[in-house]
Amino acid sequence: MPEAEFLESLGIISVCAAVMVAIGRMVRMPAIVVYLLCGIVIGPWFGWVKMGEGLELVSETGIALLLFLVGLELSIGKVKDVGKVAVVAGVLQIGFTALSGYVLCSLLGFGMAEAVFLAIALTFSSTVVVVKLLDEKGELESLYGRIGLGVLLVQDLAVIMLLTFLAGMSDETGEAMNAGTVGIGLLKAFGGMAVLLVVALVASKYLLPKPFKWAARSPDVLLIWALSWCFLMVFGAHEFGLSLEVGAFLAGMSLAQLPYNEDLRRRVHPLMNLFVAVFFVTLGIRIDFSGASDHIGSVLALSTFVLLGKPLLFLAILGWRGYGRKTAFLTGVTLAQTSEFAFILAGLAMSKGLIGGNILLISALIGVVTIAVSSYTIIYSHSLYAWILRMGLLKFKFLDGKPEVADRIVHAGEHLDRHIIVVGMNSLGRELVRRLCAKGENVLAVDTDPQKMEDLPGSSLLGSVGYLSVLEEAGYSRAKLLVSALQIEQTNDLLAYRCRAAGVPCAIHVVDFSVIDNLLELETDYLMVSKVDGVKAQLRILQEMGVLK
Repeated sequence: MPEAEFLESLGIISVCAAVMVAIGRMVRMPAIVVYLLCGIVIGPWFGWVKMGEGLELVSETGIALLLFLVGLELSIGKVKDVGKVAVVAGVLQIGFTALSGYVLCSLLGFGMAEAVFLAIALTFSSTVVVVKLLDEKGELESLYGRIGLGVLLVQDLAVIMLLTFLAGMSDETGEAMNAGTVGIGLLKAFGGMAVLLVVALVASKYLLPKPFKWAARSPDVLLIWALSWCFLMVFGAHEFGLSLEVGAFLAGMSLAQLPYNEDLRRRVHPLMNLFVAVFFVTLGIRIDFSGASDHIGSVLALSTFVLLGKPLLFLAILGWRGYGRKTAFLTGVTLAQTSEFAFILAGLAMSKGLIGGNILLISALIGVVTIAVSSYTIIYSHSLYAWILRMGLLKFKFLDGKPEVADRIVHAGEHLDRHIIVVGMNSLGRELVRRLCAKGENVLAVDTDPQKMEDLPGSSLLGSVGYLSVLEEAGYSRAKLLVSALQIEQTNDLLAYRCRAAGVPCAIHVVDFSVIDNLLELETDYLMVSKVDGVKAQLRILQEMGVLK
């Protein structure tokens, strides 16, 4: 009976995954690698489980929901402070990786169409792997973590466009078409994509906030409503002939922009763990290793290109943008794998007759190798960086002298004590840093723009103080004073609150008198009121000149 076979397969998957995860923890093996190995062991190696109709349905549903959860992680608010560099790095990385990947594939003897597809598959990184592992490390809100998420957002939007393009390449029967029919198909696909994107953006701003604010009172209702919105967008994608993953991803992204997304993300986090397991176990089961020996050389060459080429590329791009070697290195290592979207693209391209089974096998093997290796390099990235520094392997001229605490004092929170933190490198902040350093104070400048910290004395730290992790890296609890030159009311209130909680004196720049009451309620030690302080300075100068008594 099909039902009995399906339940038996699920039982084997569950038992084997549980056993292998337990073994993996003893040897500190990342869960994602364990799931891949589990799928390979129970599928291609021993043949205990085959992808029947039931598992196919579970896998497809799991992939759609997984991409919904991936979209839910990509809040623009999380990466807005690094948005510019993320867009620049993402676009340049996509272009350079695709071009160099195509050249490498051509040198390995692949035809033009095969080389183009493999180059595209090498370009994108795995949001699932990055989010899960950085979340386990507690570094999703770190500077390199936010840059990585921003780059992934750019990559994922590009993949959605590619999925839309492939969806318009043939009719619903999958038969080849002439140029006119292809054009109509592409027009319909991109038109549908535009409609869904507009619906997602408009809904996230005008339609969803109030209902989800009401639903947030109950965790169960919030989860049900989120999944209902996901399936509604999936249905819309299906009606336009698009990939179901497109609708699920856009649904997640639209909810990610709501003010309740953090709570929603925590509610669905167990679901993400489940569908990560489903995705990677079934991925391992799907791999057909017959004929794999014929492609070992190509798989190893292209995997090495991803594992080494992407980090080097991000070193160059982020170094050029003014970021230090540690941030550039950690970002590159974090994104050094191929994406789960590559498997979706491969399956869709094969169904359209654009590639053969050998390219699907190669892309799957590259994914297995790069995801397995990068899982370790992400977890041990800081130790790997320290080892590479000792070996002298990061001596690039374009990274020398970058204004970043990671390069100059490794971790501010580990080495600074009784120091003064100055936040916001506008003209006031820069002048404060110079004068305090001239008086012999140990000063740490903090800003989100590396160019604003060029030529400043003392130490520097890149990051947004809206994140507690940045303040902790700055060692704020051991500072003898925190000075904010910012003109952002909410951030200043947050700094005053956190300084009061940590028992650290703080001085806050005040531009508008209307914000003074809030800061006084937070027991701010000193308010720098430009209008008042400016008048005092002028009176003092006039007195020194003898104009006034």
